[in-house]
Order: sequence, then structure tokens, then C-alpha cells
Amino acid sequence: MKNLLINQVLLFPYYLILKTRHFLYDSKILKSREYPIPIICIGNITAGGTGKTPYVEYLIRGMLSEERIAVLSRGYGRKSRGWREVEAADTAIQAGDEPLQIKRKFPEIIVSVDENRRRGIETLLSFPPERKPTVIILDDAFQHRRVKPSMNIVLIDSSRPIDEDMLLPLGRLRDLPEQIKRADKVVVTKCPPEMDAADMFLWEQRMNLPAGIEVEFSTLKYADAKPVFQDADNRYLYSKFAIMLTAIANPRHLRYHLLSFYKIGSSMEFKDHHNFSKGDVKRITRWANRDKKALIITTEKDAQRLSVLTVLPEDIKARMFYLPIESVVLERRES
Repeated sequence: MKNLLINQVLLFPYYLILKTRHFLYDSKILKSREYPIPIICIGNITAGGTGKTPYVEYLIRGMLSEERIAVLSRGYGRKSRGWREVEAADTAIQAGDEPLQIKRKFPEIIVSVDENRRRGIETLLSFPPERKPTVIILDDAFQHRRVKPSMNIVLIDSSRPIDEDMLLPLGRLRDLPEQIKRADKVVVTKCPPEMDAADMFLWEQRMNLPAGIEVEFSTLKYADAKPVFQDADNRYLYSKFAIMLTAIANPRHLRYHLLSFYKIGSSMEFKDHHNFSKGDVKRITRWANRDKKALIITTEKDAQRLSVLTVLPEDIKARMFYLPIESVVLERRES
């Protein structure tokens, strides 16, 4: 209740803009366009950090053998404009880090970027029959109401419930919490792997969603570390010490995981989707040289941007690894 009052009073201009915009679409004064093939929208209420990319990859794995899949993203952080089909040889500057990660992991699917989602969809639908997708996954498009998807999947970080948060800039909410009721499915992400049916029930009671909205719970599973650069030295993986280098919205989950294996001496955190400069290379080098025996660990998304920093000293490259992650949907089990 307190956060609701803050949203409505202290943040009234932003609240009013969001409220008016949704009213115009709900009243069909502003039109949403539908398309003749299934379009699955993955989004959130919070600004970043809910695990959208791992969940997109989870959906891809589930449909890969039966569908011609296209992923359409805005390509946040890229310097290019307009529609672009992402290639594995692209850089994050050209394509955005998350689309590039998906393309490199699933080279057989179409991954494209366009800040205009309608144009992006229509471009994909104009492909020749042998390449035309049979399903499109819209990454981070829940607020993009000019498109009416076949299914809206909204992700919530289990460590940051939306009823405890506030609108930007005082909090992390990019949209009104009530908009979660537009979802067809809500996925509570980054849950403890041991979460049982009783904990899930409490979450469902807390969210108080309308009947018909499916609720799913997922956790993140880390794979073995992989080198960011080809000439990395695997012996560093056996160090007792690690230092974190991240440019993501919420590195807390990674830190908790690493603490099971390493003593984390320090960390260097940049804003989400940060494009590293030559000045950053100097800062990273000075920071890493404080502990020359420690493993440098980063995320899979950050690795897409770090891997082009050829000016990094060779001894820094040798120590730099990333942790791949997967989204795993939890089964409901009794406690």
C-alpha cells in the first residue's frame, strides 16, 4: 500500500503517462496489430534483471525440433539502426549482446533486431517460404502494445517482488504492477532449486492473479566456465580466489553461486549493457593486477562484449572466463 501511494503521488507524472497509455490501448483508441503466426512475447514489469534471455533460450530448446523459430529483439545497446539479421560473426555493437548470445548458441535459428517491432515482424513474414518462421519470439516487448502477441509471458525476479517495488526512478518498475494481469503466463525466476509446492502456493496467493493465468517457477543452472578468449589458461579455474567483472542489471545471483567455489576478493560492476571503452580496459587492467593469481569471472552476456577487447593484456585474457546459464523450470513437489 505504501509503495502504491508513492507511485500515485510522488511519481504521479510517470504514473499518469503509463495509466493513460494503457487506457488508450485497452479502449482500442490506439490499435494493436495481430499477425497470422504465433508470436510469443517475453517481458517483465521490472527494468532488467529478471532472466529474460535464459528463458528465451529455454523456449527455443523446447521448440527447436518442430518449428522454424525467429527471435526479434530491439537489440539494446547496439549502435546500428533499423532491421538487421544477426550473424554469429557480428559484434555486440552491431547486434546487441543478448541477440548475439542467442545467435551464437542457436546458429540454426533466425535472430533479428529492430527498434520498430511491427516492421521487424513484417520483414520476417516476407521471407521466402523455406526460411519464413513458423513462430516468432519477441524479446522484451511486454510494453510494446502496438503488437498483439498470441501469448504474453511475464517474468518476475523472486528476490524482487513487484508489490515491494516502486516506479522508476525511485524503484525498478518500468510499468504499473497491475499490468501483470495482461499476462497469459507469469514465471517467477531465480527461485531456489529446492523450492517446494508450499512456497509456490504462497507466491501464488501473494500475486493474486486472475483465474486463467498460468504460473511457473524457474531457477538458474550454471554450466562449467568457458574462456572468453581462445588463449585462456584453464589452470586459473582451480584458483581459490575470483574477481567478478559484470555489466548486468543484477549480479547478485552470480555472486551467490561463485561463493560456493571461490573467495571473491573484489568486483567491478558496470551498468547493464555497458559497451567497454579503451579507458575501461585500463581500469580493468589496474583492477585485475591487484590480485594476479585470481580467476576473472564474468557472465555469458558480458562475454559477447568483452571478447572484442583485443587490447587487453595477454595475462588478463588468460584469466578471463564466463559462466553459461540455463533457465530450468521447477516441478511442483511436496515439502
